[in-house]
Amino acid sequence: MIDVIIAGGGPTGMMLAGELRLHGVGVLLLERDPEPTKVVRALGLHARSIEVLDQRGLAQRFLDAGTTHPLAGFFAGIDRPAPERLDTKYPVVLGLPQPHIERLLTEHALDVGADVRRGQTVTAFSQDDDGVTVELADGTSLRAKYLVGCDGGRSTVRKLAGIDFPGEPSRVETLLGEMEIGIPWEEAMPLMLEVRKTQKRFGVGPIGGSATYRVVVPAEGVTEDREVQPTLDDFKRQLRSVAGTDFGVHSPRWLSRFGDATRLAERYRSGRVFLAGDAAHVHPPTGGQGLNLGVQDAFNLGWKLAAAVQGWAPEDLLDTYEAERRPVAADVLDNTRAQIELMKVEPGPQAVRRLVTELAKIEEVNRYLIEMIIAVKVRYDLGSDDDLVGRRIGDLALKRGGLYGLMHEGRGVLLDQTGSLSARGWSGRVDHVVDVSEELDVPAVLLRPDGHVAWAGDDQRSLDEALARWFGASS
Repeated sequence: MIDVIIAGGGPTGMMLAGELRLHGVGVLLLERDPEPTKVVRALGLHARSIEVLDQRGLAQRFLDAGTTHPLAGFFAGIDRPAPERLDTKYPVVLGLPQPHIERLLTEHALDVGADVRRGQTVTAFSQDDDGVTVELADGTSLRAKYLVGCDGGRSTVRKLAGIDFPGEPSRVETLLGEMEIGIPWEEAMPLMLEVRKTQKRFGVGPIGGSATYRVVVPAEGVTEDREVQPTLDDFKRQLRSVAGTDFGVHSPRWLSRFGDATRLAERYRSGRVFLAGDAAHVHPPTGGQGLNLGVQDAFNLGWKLAAAVQGWAPEDLLDTYEAERRPVAADVLDNTRAQIELMKVEPGPQAVRRLVTELAKIEEVNRYLIEMIIAVKVRYDLGSDDDLVGRRIGDLALKRGGLYGLMHEGRGVLLDQTGSLSARGWSGRVDHVVDVSEELDVPAVLLRPDGHVAWAGDDQRSLDEALARWFGASS
């Protein structure tokens, strides 16, 4: 029997596969498409996702492959500089197109031993008390302890599990593609900038040093059949309508469309079946949050699912995945709804946009909006009155180096500045680090494998309770 089958080989699925393999869990990842996608829906990684990769020793390979940009203008395209002294060592956005992110995550998953099979489609499954039987399009069946649907907004796993996906359908649609243009960029750029003064769902820009340009333009309406891809003529027509010129576009590499549908799965779990990424939530791409949200879903679920497979998970540990991640997704849905309204060209939304633009000049408001987008202020409700508990912790400077360097193996960490505490009964699951940091103003913290604080203080008895709650019975 396979430990975990993952349906869907995008960034969420690949991140989850890597996390599970870090704990020695057997993983089979099934991806419907025979080849990796060339479609660039996401353009980069925000601070929290870079931190997640840093906690596993992977950040540098992503930073080397991409380009860092100032963290400004990410809320509804309102042009404000990034606040000073953001609570992260990565106060940037990492420009790295989705296919490259997916490639690097795939390489990592394969390096740590995941079994990745392309051209394999899940068509049905059934589950019982011991596992899940998964049926494939080629007529074969597989048996696993758990199944995770990371198979996108039209998730087959979600539908087969009977999980409702309530929300709002698309009301506006946007065309997206990569192609060449027929006029010099020096002529195209002023035209593009003038249109973008009022139309934030429009853009034409070069990709690296190539002759190819990324083109984004509002569609004429909402397509009934979302499987039908737009044509080059559709782009030309809409460019002329919005910008007064089609920029001489030609030779498309790929063409696509996206809407502003906003939906959230009613549940993230059905027995031994889980949802993550777009299978659990869809929303407009405003603020560049979607891929990041999915990667962070996987980071939350991976160690918990591994604990269940290995038999030491506390009884309710798997339930905390939905309890923690679903509210985060609900908040992202709300902020993308707000951004879409602020990007409309009608007088009412434009008036509100002008007001929010003025408010964003206030440092506290600007900080709130940016930290919301980059997810560094996410706090899980772990039932504690201590505001630190439930938050992720930054890469604290310790005498022996950075904190994140101690988290590469995916275990919990007891960071003990007193030297008087113990995690002896959990030594195989929690590393006890006696060290000090000028950046930590509590005696000690217990960090889960995802870097969120599970406990803070100096009392051994309450520490033992927290260890048992998150890392099972002592051995």
